[in-house]
Amino acid sequence: MGPIAKIIAIVAGLAGGTVFSQAPEFAQQYRQRIGGAIDELRVIVEDFTRQAAEHHLDRQQALNTYAQSSDDFLRDRGVSMQSTIARYETLQSQQLKLGTAAPVAKPFVLIREPDDVVFANTLRDFVPGVPVSFAGLVWGAIGFVSAWVVAASLGFGVRRVVRGRRASPRRDEAICDPMRSRQFTRRDRSV
Repeated sequence: MGPIAKIIAIVAGLAGGTVFSQAPEFAQQYRQRIGGAIDELRVIVEDFTRQAAEHHLDRQQALNTYAQSSDDFLRDRGVSMQSTIARYETLQSQQLKLGTAAPVAKPFVLIREPDDVVFANTLRDFVPGVPVSFAGLVWGAIGFVSAWVVAASLGFGVRRVVRGRRASPRRDEAICDPMRSRQFTRRDRSV
């Protein structure tokens, strides 16, 4: 690897390390947003459950009542409420998984099944953190190595293409020069 390719690979590795080192911080900020979303959804779900209980229904019976209604508005409202309850339960499950995962593994938990709204809002308001934690350093190292390997591979490929182009004019010169032409032709025939 040439000196320029090494510099490019190191710069790419540092950039990759910097970006990847933010994965644990992003997971932490996402987890905090999940907490806020769960708190808001809890109010809605508990209110629905309480109202259902006042009419001697459990949550599922109340949803079935909505679904069996002849009124389109009530059926749609039941579908909306079912979606809200499902999201609430999914976020609770993800919060539990994020809470019990090792710090290095939290970004993988987040990537597996992110909530679109929470993810988009976290990304919009993300504030990078300094990777002073073990998880940040591990992710920084993963990013550095990944970006370095990609940059080095690309540099190797570019170098092969450039070397191939440099070799082409020599063959053209040999064809034009009668003395070299015989040698080139002999080599060419032997191949």
